[in-house]
Amino acid sequence: MVGPAENLALILARIVAARKSAVKPAAFTRLIAVSKGHGIEAIRPVLEAGHRLFGESRVQEAQAKWTGLKREFPDIELHLISPLQTNKLREAVELFDAIHSLDRPKLVHALKAEAERGGRIPNLFVQVNIGKELQKAGVDPMEAAGFVSLARGELGSKVEGLMCIPPVGDAPAPYFALLAKLAQESGLPLLSMGMSDDFETAIRYGATHVRVGSAIFGARG
Repeated sequence: MVGPAENLALILARIVAARKSAVKPAAFTRLIAVSKGHGIEAIRPVLEAGHRLFGESRVQEAQAKWTGLKREFPDIELHLISPLQTNKLREAVELFDAIHSLDRPKLVHALKAEAERGGRIPNLFVQVNIGKELQKAGVDPMEAAGFVSLARGELGSKVEGLMCIPPVGDAPAPYFALLAKLAQESGLPLLSMGMSDDFETAIRYGATHVRVGSAIFGARG
């Protein structure tokens, strides 16, 4: 039976192949193994295979799973890939190494205040609502440059990149191309884009981080 460790190896090989076939890939492409909804028994084989970069969506779930695992594997890097509520901000800052969902001034100001209080701030990606979908979080593409300027003014170099999730059912390439353009215009080096079904396309458009969950861990329970 194929398990998470075997799936991980296949995904890593596909990332290498996609980078080789891309005309101008990013300098690197890192795989975020999205473990949200999966327990420690599914995560451990991936850790034992040597992978250390993981993504979670809920602060409370991540605390329950990763506090102990981080003691056992101290080089784990944990990224928050879903919207962050300000009432969970302190816990998120303590646990996560990066947050991919910076999307509103209130969160920018709260992160600055938390940094002043605790002296720590994760690396940050601005989430862009690339398809302008009402049900999704994120900054309007037309407002991305202004928001990046605001965030950088408050949080400095910790604002490193952009993140997006294209509309389901649409061809993702135009959205990835737009995100790459927005990042270039704002001078941001990192692009978090591409998931299980489209990460190879994202790599062709310069993804530095791809977020793959079901193709590694299977469907969530």
